[in-house]
Amino acid sequence: MDPSRCPCLSGLPYAECCGPLHAGRVAAGTAEQLMRSRYSAFAVGDADYLGRTWHPSTRPADLTPDPDLRWYRLDVVMTRAGGPTDDHGVVEFRAFYRHPDGPGSLHEVSRFVRERGAWLYVDGAVDGR
Repeated sequence: MDPSRCPCLSGLPYAECCGPLHAGRVAAGTAEQLMRSRYSAFAVGDADYLGRTWHPSTRPADLTPDPDLRWYRLDVVMTRAGGPTDDHGVVEFRAFYRHPDGPGSLHEVSRFVRERGAWLYVDGAVDGR
C-alpha cells in the first residue's frame, strides 16, 4: 500500500483524510468518519487516538494495538443515522488483516454517540473470522 494513501481507503492521502483527525486538528463530522479514522488508527498504531475517541463508559484500560496485525482493507457495509445532526449512529463494517497465524477479518456493527459535539465509539457486536 502507498504509505501516503489513507488506510481507510477513502482514496485521499493520509495527510488530507484521517491524519488531521489523529493529530487533533479536526474532529469527525459523522459516525462513519469516526469509524474510518479509528480503523486507520489501528492500522497506524495510534493508541492515543483510540483512547480519545472511545466512550469512557466502555473504554478498556489497555488500548495497545497488536503489533503483529497488519490491517489492509476496510469495507463499510451499512450506516444508520450518525450524520452531522444526529446524536447516535450505527456503522457496520468488515476489516481485513494479515497476521503470522494467517489472514482474517473482523465484522462489526458499531454504535456511536455524539457528546458535546464530539463523536465517540461506544461498543460493537463483533463477528471475527
